[in-house]
Amino acid sequence: MVDTYTPVCEFGLKAGEFSLPGVDNRVWTLEDLQGERGILLIFICNHCPFVKAVINKIVLTANTLSDYGINTAAIMPNDVSKYSDDSFENMISFAKEHNFTFPYLYDETQEVAKSYGAVCTPDFFGYNHNLELQYRGRLDASRMDPEAPPSKNELEEAMIQVANRGQGPKEQTPSIGCSIKWK
Repeated sequence: MVDTYTPVCEFGLKAGEFSLPGVDNRVWTLEDLQGERGILLIFICNHCPFVKAVINKIVLTANTLSDYGINTAAIMPNDVSKYSDDSFENMISFAKEHNFTFPYLYDETQEVAKSYGAVCTPDFFGYNHNLELQYRGRLDASRMDPEAPPSKNELEEAMIQVANRGQGPKEQTPSIGCSIKWK
């Protein structure tokens, strides 16, 4: 496993259009997913220890953000021919196991991940109501330790700020995770 860090947030970068199948047997577009005050797109997968360590916090954060008009969607971009734990069938199970309240989408061609510049799982992209990038940081300081002492939920605080002001914090700590498994 190689730890990969996300790049610095490119404030104002527009979210790219996409159309991806979800584990709910629906095809989702960016327009379908956008909340009144923004959207949080998270590139994740089923097998990554970084994702596994924070997945319950991600679900809780998504639930909180929906109260602020921010919708959430997760996108799985990995090459499933080499990582069968990330197969569509396993995505369905993973979403059920962790009680996802948001769409979990499959980027089979990896074109969406490439167009967004995603580099790792988890990789967080927080957009305002104009679909302008405002957050590209980490969830919190826990890294891979699900038993880590409680720490500030930087993602949630940043996205609430985006909901209220349309702008994310200038200071952001990069997310860390496993590199995306490219074809």
